[in-house]
Amino acid sequence: MTTKLFVGNLEYSTTETQLREMFATHGNVLSATIVADRETGRSRGFGFVEYGSQGEAERAIGALDGSDLRGHQLKVNIARPRGDGGGRDRGARGGAASGQGWRR
Repeated sequence: MTTKLFVGNLEYSTTETQLREMFATHGNVLSATIVADRETGRSRGFGFVEYGSQGEAERAIGALDGSDLRGHQLKVNIARPRGDGGGRDRGARGGAASGQGWRR
């Protein structure tokens, strides 16, 4: 069973190759992805690394969570499935749509 890790607080110039190489020292990396902004194409400062086993993923967490990468303290943990918190509410966004419109 594969295990996906969330890697946060990446330096914006970090490449997927660099991310893969860093995590490959702790196990067989199946994939390494940097998340980019849809409009600008620039890194959003986080990514995901997938391992073939939970044991490899746990070793990587133990070794790399809190470690320094070019002045950035990495946050590494098991990735949560999409839709499992963290994101903003896609419903009402304030203003008139949520009943809190401008008053004169």
